[in-house]
Amino acid sequence: MKTKFIILLISGCLFTSSEYSYTQFNIGRRIENATRNRANNKVDQGINKGLNSIENAIIKKKTNKADSIKVAEGEKKVTKQSESNSGSPSLAAYSKYDFVPGEKVIFYEDYSQDAIGDFPALWNTNGSAEVVTTNLYPGNWMKFITRESIWTDALLKLPDNYTIEYDVIPIAGVEKSMAGYQMLLMQAKNIKAFDYGSTPGEGGFYFKIEYYGTPRYGTWFLKEGCQELKIGGSVDDNALKQKENQKYHIAIWVQKSRIRLYQDQNKMFDLPKAIPTECLKIDRIRFEDGAAMVSNIRIAIGAPDIRNKLMTEGKLVTYGIYFDVNKDVVKPESFGTLKNIAQVLNEVPNVRVKIIGHTDSDGADAANLDLSKRRAASVKNELVKNFGVEASRLESDGMGEKQPVAPNDNPVNKALNRRVELIKL
Repeated sequence: MKTKFIILLISGCLFTSSEYSYTQFNIGRRIENATRNRANNKVDQGINKGLNSIENAIIKKKTNKADSIKVAEGEKKVTKQSESNSGSPSLAAYSKYDFVPGEKVIFYEDYSQDAIGDFPALWNTNGSAEVVTTNLYPGNWMKFITRESIWTDALLKLPDNYTIEYDVIPIAGVEKSMAGYQMLLMQAKNIKAFDYGSTPGEGGFYFKIEYYGTPRYGTWFLKEGCQELKIGGSVDDNALKQKENQKYHIAIWVQKSRIRLYQDQNKMFDLPKAIPTECLKIDRIRFEDGAAMVSNIRIAIGAPDIRNKLMTEGKLVTYGIYFDVNKDVVKPESFGTLKNIAQVLNEVPNVRVKIIGHTDSDGADAANLDLSKRRAASVKNELVKNFGVEASRLESDGMGEKQPVAPNDNPVNKALNRRVELIKL
């Protein structure tokens, strides 16, 4: 009798609202479906909230402390697990990372030209967004909490092969919990304004994070004869679920119809026939339907020919070696580029190379010169330590802002000036 009373008590706690009571007889299947698909109906929302509450309670027991992310004035605080608890990925963790960014930067957005609290100048929206800063992640970020859309105002001119990268932080939405978000690569129909509908424009590719963290992808095509080519899927690995208030680096490699998508060091999708070129021409990036902060959006074209540039022409200019603002530590997403450079150097052991760092003009001249020298030394150290290049074959130096390749007048040109050069000696 006591056992029956406990069972009834638990059932009552799980289903206090009458709108959920009808699911009691099918709860096993409902939980299974909700865990897999997390459908957007009210019943599944109730189950998911219950599951999330249990998961959060477990996480809180395991977490000793949390740091607060403070955004621009007037914004509320949100929390993120401290770096000392979660750790920061090392270059070695990216040992299977084969992403190599394009050679020439054609679009770069870090919102540095925008005032905090403003809507970013190079974007458009039928909702809202604002530029913010945080205390844990450097630079400016575009923050949105909306069911509407934010898109690149000018159309992008993209060839068959290009790469897109951005940093993103999922945040709480209007319901004060993680809302997820969606990123679209699409072909616009209304080139000067908003394309309405759940399948906007002429078609495209979407990368979506559900409010419970699961990554999804899919395509849609509106042109006649292309609809049957659409695809879709998800990644069910719990380790790849995104979490609220943590930063992720997303890299997308497009080669004609093929799309490869990476999250930090992990390749999540490799879709050989994602975007048939006869059906679609991507010309716009769009964020929508959720809550997140995004920055460091970088589009580059042209596959780098490292061997030819270095061995034949004697000079390699690379934009695939990354550093945080004012830092000299090589970021782990540089692994693919460093690996390719090291492969060429190790195959031709008699060649000596000088590594030269360059910066944009932001900041003091002396500080930029010192930073460029330290960054070049860090690149040398990584090639020696992690890729087996003989140290005696490498020299390093820095030019600071002294040798720009473009005017330092906008984010794209500044990104072109922030580079690493390797000179054959």
